[in-house]
This record gives sequence, structure tokens and C-alpha cells, in this order.
Amino acid sequence: MGYIDLHCHWVAGIDDGAPTIDEGLDMLRALRDIGFSHVMATPHMRTGMFDNDKHDLLEAYRRSADAVAKHNDLPSVGLSSEHHLDDIVFQNLIDGEGLPYPPSQSAALVEFPNERFPLNYEQRMFELRLKKIRPVLAHPERYRPVWKDTRVLDKLLDGGTLLLLDVAALDGKYGRKTKKAALRMLADGYYYAACSDAHRTRDVKSVAKGIRELRKIAGDDEAEFMLAQGPHHIIHGTVAD
Repeated sequence: MGYIDLHCHWVAGIDDGAPTIDEGLDMLRALRDIGFSHVMATPHMRTGMFDNDKHDLLEAYRRSADAVAKHNDLPSVGLSSEHHLDDIVFQNLIDGEGLPYPPSQSAALVEFPNERFPLNYEQRMFELRLKKIRPVLAHPERYRPVWKDTRVLDKLLDGGTLLLLDVAALDGKYGRKTKKAALRMLADGYYYAACSDAHRTRDVKSVAKGIRELRKIAGDDEAEFMLAQGPHHIIHGTVAD
């Protein structure tokens, strides 16, 4: 099984990711070259910054995916979204206007503000579970409350939220505090899966270095689970409770 990337911004011209279709194709080629066989597009839904709705993302994905289909040497692709847990995006996700991971639609990528956790975040994660949507929390190592105390995530883990490592953090891409938090969480077994969160082709160099670090720190078996089997379970709805 090749790697499955659950978090990547290769769809062109819709957020802070690939500005052009050609750049998106180059990102996919670079990810293929380091072992990814399936890459999920996760463009932002974030009120006031990326005011995208489901229709916007479906249209942008169609344009980029049509270009991908002309090349038989690229990873397979799919569409989800990085749902910022603000009031509007959260309600859209609850109302069926978000983009959970295909094919099972039983898990969705969510993100918090870097500086603080949102009000009522635990209740919102619980409400998603009631809707049969398992939250997958993007890059928890970047959140400042986690820098101080990893245990702030314990209640989320107990409630079934899965944590997704941005593997480039292990290469120091986001700074010393983020790397330190990622190493601590990795050692304590907090993560379920790992991803690229690539926004440009140049990001893939840090992703490759991060994967090598992951293998050194966690071992080959754990790295393979986080990059392949774990993401497979998430998108197919076969995560064990």
C-alpha cells in the first residue's frame, strides 16, 4: 500500500495552496516521487479568510481533477476540506454542507486557530460524533496550548478525535516549539496518522525529510501505519473505537 495523504492543498486557485493547475500537478508529481499513491485535496473552509462553500470547492476540484485525469503517472486523488471550527463552518458541517473524507464520509478534517482552542470545542467534537462524523484534528503540534501541555488534548482523544501529524514539523519547518511538541506527542503515542499539508511543490522537500525523521524516531512499522494504514482506516470508516 502506498502512502495516503489526508491533507494537501494542490487544488488550484481556491485558497493559499497551489496558485495554478500546473503547480498543483507538480505537487502531485513530487508527492508521488516520495511514496504517495493517493492524495486528498483539503482546501480551506474558513470564514473571513477563505469564504469557500461546498459548491466552490467542488467546482475548483473539478477543474484541477480534469487536468490530473490527463496524466496516468500521478497519484489518485479525492476531495475533502480543511474545516476551520468557527461558527459558520461548523454549522455547515453539521448540516451536511461540509466535505468529509470520501469514500465513507465518516470522518472530517478540522482545524483550530493556532493561538487558542475555540469556545465549546469539546461539545462541537461531540456533536460531530453524534452525526457519525469522526473529527480528524489537523496539525495539533502547531497549537499554542499544546506547546505548554500536551494533555489538553486528552479529552478529545477520549472522545474519539484522531490527531493528524504534519510530518514536515519533524523537519523543523514550523519552528522549534512546534517540532518539540510534535516529538513529545509522537513519543507519547498521540498521533493516529501523518500527512504532508503541502501548499507548494517546494514544501515536499520538508515532507520527505520529515518522513525520514518519522522512520528514525518511531520505526518503520509505526511510520507505515501513520502514512498508509491509518489514513486508509480513516477514509474507509474502519477506525476501531
